[in-house]
Amino acid sequence: MPSVLASGLIEVVPGLMIWTLIAFAITFFVLRKFAFGPIQKTIDERRDRIRAAVEEADKARDEARELLEQHRQLIASAKGEAADILADARKVADAQIERVKEESEAERARRLEETKRQIDAETKRSLDMIRSEVADLTLEATARVTGKVLDAEDQRRLIDEAISELDFSALEKDVT
Repeated sequence: MPSVLASGLIEVVPGLMIWTLIAFAITFFVLRKFAFGPIQKTIDERRDRIRAAVEEADKARDEARELLEQHRQLIASAKGEAADILADARKVADAQIERVKEESEAERARRLEETKRQIDAETKRSLDMIRSEVADLTLEATARVTGKVLDAEDQRRLIDEAISELDFSALEKDVT
């Protein structure tokens, strides 16, 4: 078996080395002339496209941040307006409740006053009826006791005396 050191791959052969360098130079020249230029151009174009995409992404991110900030401001404004509307609605509701209370109290007071007037009028009418009945009973009793009918002047005098003897003050105190 031949050894690795004895193989011809690691031997320095000056002619082969020159032809290898010439082949490398020609290949390099051809690659540089026809391949490196277009490859470099494609790389530059791709780099420009990536740079433009990154710039667009930055612009889009900035716009998104701006829109988000505007959205937050609109939400804050809407919340403020909603709070104002709610406060106004509460004020209106409180005012209406107060107005209804005042109207109810005024209506109650009016009805109470009307009821008092009716009671006073009815009490006065009842007292007048009682006085009239007392006067009639007095006339009738006088006619039976004396056996004669009195004239208008005597009747009036007897009625006034009978009424003055009666005590209506207890009934009149309840009225006031």
